[in-house]
Amino acid sequence: MKTVQVNIVTPDGPVYDSEVAMVIAKTVSGEIGVLPGHIPLVAPLSIGGVQLKNADGKSNFVAVSGGFIEVRPDKISILAPSAEVASSIDVARAQEAKARAEERLKAKKDDVDFQRAELALKRAINRINVHEGNV
Repeated sequence: MKTVQVNIVTPDGPVYDSEVAMVIAKTVSGEIGVLPGHIPLVAPLSIGGVQLKNADGKSNFVAVSGGFIEVRPDKISILAPSAEVASSIDVARAQEAKARAEERLKAKKDDVDFQRAELALKRAINRINVHEGNV
């Protein structure tokens, strides 16, 4: 089975670097699946999980908080503000962040930045879902 090199990089450094058979990611315009030899493409990513299917059929999951995917026939690069491999996600911390964001949204105070709270809630839910394998 053919594979393609995948790199997921954040401002803090590389998060994932391996050969995979397929990448499934959520872009702003919808979900895409990329196989080796795909035509060149650049697309903005949504907050969501990236599924990385290995040649043996097993999958790895990475939570990303937006960014971009660059596809070339021999390499796929994902540049994200933050990204975490499912196995390294601190679920307790993500649940606390979710609870804080929900409280801010329920408070309906003038000093609360609702857009920022909504994004924090989406990121926390994404991290929890990716850890559980629900991408």
